[in-house]
Amino acid sequence: MLKNDKLLLKGIDLSSNQLSGEIPKELVDLIELVTLNLSRNNLSGEIPLKIGNLASLEFLDLSRNNLSGLIPSSLTQINRLSMLDLSHNKLSGEIPISTQLQSFNASSYEENQDLCGPPLEKMCFKGKSRQTSSAKTKEDDHDPFYQAFYMSMGLGFFVGFWGIFGTILFNRFWRHAYFKFLNKLTNKVMSRW
Repeated sequence: MLKNDKLLLKGIDLSSNQLSGEIPKELVDLIELVTLNLSRNNLSGEIPLKIGNLASLEFLDLSRNNLSGLIPSSLTQINRLSMLDLSHNKLSGEIPISTQLQSFNASSYEENQDLCGPPLEKMCFKGKSRQTSSAKTKEDDHDPFYQAFYMSMGLGFFVGFWGIFGTILFNRFWRHAYFKFLNKLTNKVMSRW
């Protein structure tokens, strides 16, 4: 009988109670839950993967905790959700794509440094945030392959530049031919105006 009573629970508000540890996985069994407020605590770990089982949920506030990891894709299955606040955590990755989750204001996701994707302005790059990919690019710059690539680019520019402009600078015939060409080109352009 206790199990049936547990399923009929409609709301939980444990906000501002200095709770710590992970969100209990058993919470997703409360399928009749309409409101869940665990904000302003010291909760850590990840949001339960099966949070989408809470199909009746209309109000979810997990803000101002130390939650980390990805936002579970199962959250997109909750169609009745009218209020969501996951702000001020340590969540990362892309916000799952759904009409529901993108309809919330960006403030619902703010202060999660590694979170990206709509409705946030910070766009994701191949499933990772641009910030992460740019950090990887900086590391790659020190790779011997890239060092050799940059050196060959510099050498190619130097040889090409001096191969063309050195010839014009030091060879009188080429210099006159170059300036004659420029004069003809300028006259042709100016005559069309």
